[in-house]
Formats: sequence, structure tokens, C-alpha cells
Amino acid sequence: MDKDERQRHASSFGAAAVAYAEHRPDYAAAAVRWALDGAPGPRVLDLGAGTGKLTAVLSALGADVVAVEPDPAMLAQLRGSLPAVPALSGSAERIPLADASVDAVLAGNAMHWFDMAVAGPEIARVLAPGGVLAGLWNVMDDRVDWVAGLARVGGSEVIGPRDTPAAWRAETAGTHLPRNGAAPCFGSPEQAEFPHGQRRTADSLVATLATRAGLLVMPQADQEATLSRIRTFLAGEPATARGEFTLPMLTAALRVRRL
Repeated sequence: MDKDERQRHASSFGAAAVAYAEHRPDYAAAAVRWALDGAPGPRVLDLGAGTGKLTAVLSALGADVVAVEPDPAMLAQLRGSLPAVPALSGSAERIPLADASVDAVLAGNAMHWFDMAVAGPEIARVLAPGGVLAGLWNVMDDRVDWVAGLARVGGSEVIGPRDTPAAWRAETAGTHLPRNGAAPCFGSPEQAEFPHGQRRTADSLVATLATRAGLLVMPQADQEATLSRIRTFLAGEPATARGEFTLPMLTAALRVRRL
């Protein structure tokens, strides 16, 4: 995906901000604790915070959190649901915080949208020495047969290159963050995965998938056809055809340390 296409996908969520807040899952608390392990203090920036899914988990764990989000509609949802959390307009490429002002920077399902050539040094600037940068992604556990079937039916625009465990590991294994001059900003990346799940019905799972960038940027006719295929699949699967079920997931985490 080139820079313009990435920007088009990244900026698609505002139109679905209400649905995003209602239907997107939170993050496994164990994954967030792992991401923060070793941070030199409690000050945490949730970068690209969206509607506050990760922000809420950080707050519940007692972090001193500030959220930064570029989309006005997403930011309004965050401020409405978490009024006690400072929430600022900004982006990974232009963070409205002082130098060395946070001990950790976390990004929930957002780091792949960052322009790291610009964002990497900017994140390094706001991180205290020894601070942690971590990306978290909720991925579907396609080791479960019906989830693997859903991935096939949805296609790559719905179940993308970071949306299943093996694909996520491959996509992030070679992550290299930029340097400041001749010196690297960050150490070597570490990966970990933590069990997670979300209670869904067939209808609410379709509504969740409809908030994914690949669907949001589709022409309406293609979007409707894709969602119709997914509804038909879920109606034919014993695990999902009736009532509530748990969508098997993992929260996958990538962590690096500020040198």
C-alpha cells in the first residue's frame, strides 16, 4: 500500500466513529501490562487513540494517560466516553507534547498507519530515556475452523495482513524503527500474544467488520456484497448461527525500548 492509499484508509474511520465506539473490542489487560513492563514511570501516551478503546484499559490499570487522536469525530467519541482523560488533537507525526514527557507510548490498532520516517523520531522525542513504545493489535484466532472460514469469505479487504496471528507475526517481525542521525532511536522489537475474545452475535460481528478500513473505502455496492457474503456464512455456521458467541481473538503486542 503506497502512502496515499495508506492515508485514505487511515482517514476513513471518522465517518464510522459511532459504530467504531459501539462495536470495536477493547484489549486484553495482560497484553497492556506486558507492553508497559519496564517503562520508567506511569505517564502513558495513547497515540492514535481513536474512540478510546485502549485508553479505557490504560485508565483502568491506573496509568497516568493522555490520548492523542487526529480525527475530530473519533476524538469527540473519546472525550464523551472518558471525560476525565486529557484528549488532544494531534498525530504520530506531530505530537502535541513536550520532550521526554511520557514513559510509554502505546498505539492500539494504529501503528501501521503511522509514517514512521517522521513518527519514529517524533515518538522518540516525547519518550523519556528507557521509555517503551508498543503497538497492540486485536487479531482473529484463525486456528479455530469457523474463524478461518470467515477470513476466507471476508477476503483481504476485511481480514487484512495483520488480522490473524501468523500474518501479524510475519508482518511485524521485521519492524525497524528509524534512526536519529547515525544512532538508532529504539532497540530490537519483541513480540507477544495474549488470549482475548469478544461477545458477539452474527449481526454485531457484521457491524464490527463493517468498521474496518478496507470495507469503509469500498464502493457501496461492493461493501454490501461483501457483508452479505459474511452474513450468509455466519448463518450457516453452527457456532455463530444463533444467539451470542465469543469471537476467538488474541491481543498481539510489539514492544521496543527507547535507547
